[in-house]
Amino acid sequence: MDNRLVKISKFMSFALRHQPEKIGLRLSESGWASVEELIEASGRSGVEFTREELQNIVASNDKKRFSLSEDGLWIRANQGHSVKVELGYAPASPPEILYHGTAERFLTSIKQQGLIKGKRHHVHLSVDVETAAKVGQRHGRPVVLKVEAGRMHRDGFVFYISANGVWLTERAPVQYLVI
Repeated sequence: MDNRLVKISKFMSFALRHQPEKIGLRLSESGWASVEELIEASGRSGVEFTREELQNIVASNDKKRFSLSEDGLWIRANQGHSVKVELGYAPASPPEILYHGTAERFLTSIKQQGLIKGKRHHVHLSVDVETAAKVGQRHGRPVVLKVEAGRMHRDGFVFYISANGVWLTERAPVQYLVI
């Protein structure tokens, strides 16, 4: 994705996941926003883009952060919200092992608390080491943790899978982590 589209994508993440009100955008209870309203509100905030650019971002984003409704009139972030939304994902049975990418500097805290969701709705887990490593390197020197998701699930923890294949859970206690 070129630099302009990366900038727009980051702005869309900000607007659709964290602070829609900052640009005068309204999200539905399930996180959907009108594409037209997003484009207009973004333009008023100094980030102008076209419907075609938005569609290109949705289609080409390597992490598949966004989804468009079937009619193309609505958009939402697939996960990672810090604002209250109900994405409507049904509980699912995870694979035995999932992975979590983080920065090395967070290991001390993780060894004490496990993985916690912080300001987001869920802890995000990947099905492969490569994806987890990419996530971890955004915050510093990457470390990939193995999460015993199957055992967690059997012990009563609930898992969801987002529209872009990211596994979600409320937390992952230390005893389920291989550090």
